[in-house]
Amino acid sequence: MLDSFFKRDFLTHKQLNALRLYKYKAMDRSFISNYILKHYWNWCVQFFPMSMAPNLITLTGLFFMVFNVLVTILFVPDLNDTTTDNHRWVYFSYAAGLWLYSTFDNVDGKQARRTGTSSPLGELFDHGCDAINCSFAAILEASALGLGHSKASVILYGMAMLGFYLSTAEEYHTGILYLGYVNAPTEGVLLSCVVFVISGMYGPSVWKLPLKEWVKRRMASALPQIVAEMPLSHVMLSIVGFLFLFTHAPACLYAMYKVCKKKGEPFLRTMLVQNLPIATYITAFYFWIMSPYSILLSHHHYILFAITTGIVFGRMATKIILAHLTQSDFPKFTVLLIPLIIGALLTNIPLFIPSLSNRPLITPKFEYLFLCGYFLFAVVAYVQWAVVVIHSFCKFLGIRCLTIPSLKKVD
Repeated sequence: MLDSFFKRDFLTHKQLNALRLYKYKAMDRSFISNYILKHYWNWCVQFFPMSMAPNLITLTGLFFMVFNVLVTILFVPDLNDTTTDNHRWVYFSYAAGLWLYSTFDNVDGKQARRTGTSSPLGELFDHGCDAINCSFAAILEASALGLGHSKASVILYGMAMLGFYLSTAEEYHTGILYLGYVNAPTEGVLLSCVVFVISGMYGPSVWKLPLKEWVKRRMASALPQIVAEMPLSHVMLSIVGFLFLFTHAPACLYAMYKVCKKKGEPFLRTMLVQNLPIATYITAFYFWIMSPYSILLSHHHYILFAITTGIVFGRMATKIILAHLTQSDFPKFTVLLIPLIIGALLTNIPLFIPSLSNRPLITPKFEYLFLCGYFLFAVVAYVQWAVVVIHSFCKFLGIRCLTIPSLKKVD
């Protein structure tokens, strides 16, 4: 029975045949990557045995982030340790975990070339782990900034997801993974590590201080009152939001616009149709957790919610890269969105039906149990889909996912 559960076909022969045309294309403009970290990654790869599969390196790196999330659940479950600052070591572990994840994530490709095992599966596996990691990183950042189970944490999460999604959609259209002069996998990781270290040194309460406490008096007096009084954590969010809205998003959309124009496709219509799933995802995500009738924030269930919806996002983003590799149509829907939509509807119906305002359709206990069920459903559905797709790739390409059966010689 279990064997048949993993034997369902998600890919056609036509899609699999497209893998033979695969050629990895990437462009990284970051000066830090090209002139500093590249040498660090080349140095690191020599410490991995030649028998270690690149995908196993990727998966091992993801486990560092999983460990950090478990540490958060155990020691900083409220994502707001600013009252006592008792667990400063946790934030140093965040920095170590994220740095190791980034290192392993960059070494896996070098290991693939080193062992002659580069394949389309490597790009899919790498991208899938990156997509899942978005929710993990957002949880750690919310914890380090002392944002707690709050609207600020939700906004931080949404920006992380949308940024990654746009990059993935851009790669689907252009065929190239483009990383700008300032990008999340390099500068974003470094900035996050700096935030984690500062929280470890001074405690996350330091991010609660207003901006005027961080700048010189002369500069503080020149700032608008609302900005001067703004907590540094919110200043950080504002900077990230500004970069997303005015640099990352326009660059991704313009790259897709040029491709659509070259192909003679209507850009606006294409974007509206293709981005309907992510629009549905973000809308349902926001309206569920921000509903006044939801207890996800007030009862501190945000971490479980973020992990659950992070799995949903992981499948959505990975399906886009799968479509890119198999030269298929842009994916339009995933069944994992259905419970998210249901949760948003159930918690918001009282807003539209005044007679139900005093009698919500779901109780706090039911909402929590519904979320737990959603988590289990998402995990099972994602694992089944991932295992079947990976098995299809391995069978068609004659490779293995996490092992190297016989070391290939590189010319």
